[in-house]
Amino acid sequence: MRNIITLACTECKRRNYNTTKNKRTMQDRLEMKKYCKFCKAHTLHKETK
Repeated sequence: MRNIITLACTECKRRNYNTTKNKRTMQDRLEMKKYCKFCKAHTLHKETK
């Protein structure tokens, strides 16, 4: 039961990454620090719809 989610940069609001998560074990929104090629820096990326 893994769902595909999209991660968006919090600085420029662009959707950069796709990943999966298990909704049974993680109900809250996923947050990861990843590289944004538009900002050219490591920024916080949050789960979007």
